Amino acid sequence: MWIALVPVLAWGSVGLISGKLGGSANQQTLGMTWGALLFAIITTLVSPANFLAHNNMKLWIAGILSGLFWSLGQNQQFHAMKAVGISKAVPISTGAQLVTNALAGVILFHEWTTGRQLTLGTIALVILVVGSGLTALRDKSAVVGEQSEDWKRGTTALTLSTIGYLGYTVVVNLLNVNAQAMVLPQAIGMVAGASVFALGKDAFKKGTFKNIITGLVWGTGNLCMFQATAAIGLAISFSLSQTGIVISTFGSILLLGEHKTKREMVYITIGSLLVIVGGVMLGLLK
Repeated sequence: MWIALVPVLAWGSVGLISGKLGGSANQQTLGMTWGALLFAIITTLVSPANFLAHNNMKLWIAGILSGLFWSLGQNQQFHAMKAVGISKAVPISTGAQLVTNALAGVILFHEWTTGRQLTLGTIALVILVVGSGLTALRDKSAVVGEQSEDWKRGTTALTLSTIGYLGYTVVVNLLNVNAQAMVLPQAIGMVAGASVFALGKDAFKKGTFKNIITGLVWGTGNLCMFQATAAIGLAISFSLSQTGIVISTFGSILLLGEHKTKREMVYITIGSLLVIVGGVMLGLLK
């Protein structure tokens, strides 16, 4: 169960690390994929037997497709962060991912079969979504930074990001491949997708190379998330991984200087506590 907490720390830090390192959304995505590919190569070299034992066409199809979906999800999440800020984009994105991935786990993979699981799982998801929504709730009296928010662009980016992240997790489970062996093909798919987004947009700049660090952090969380999925299921492992919004939200305020009013800080605190409660409830389902 502990391995499911690694993505919480790793993925919760991605927005903060990339925000500190800088670069455009396309540069951040490409740099991340380079770091993820480096992590995948090291992982494969350390455990070559596992990769060779599962190396087949299905593994490569699942990995590359998952990587392409991920590049869409991450690229658009970075665009959403630029449009409306990390402290708003991440909680909304998290809520959407929680709902879609949990529904996929239940409908496609029949992970919740008993009445107790369905009841508690539904309550947990509602708590998580409400908590995510509260962390992004805006104080209507606040005017600081309002002009810099582009919600039209942000909403489009968040929708595309949710679709990408859903495909990234579902295709792996649908094709039922070994998660650790798939890390290398997946990273290649990620680089391919990110390269398309960055093509002709100052890809080989300082911001891209700096975000290799972000990719190494993300790769650690990614590997642990899929290992946790094999142990406790998609609905639970993915939902737990998304509680990292607590780190993203408070970190963006404390470290990146995103302004919040006193009322918004109350919303964020309550919302973060609800996210933790919902995550714990999901973790206790199995």
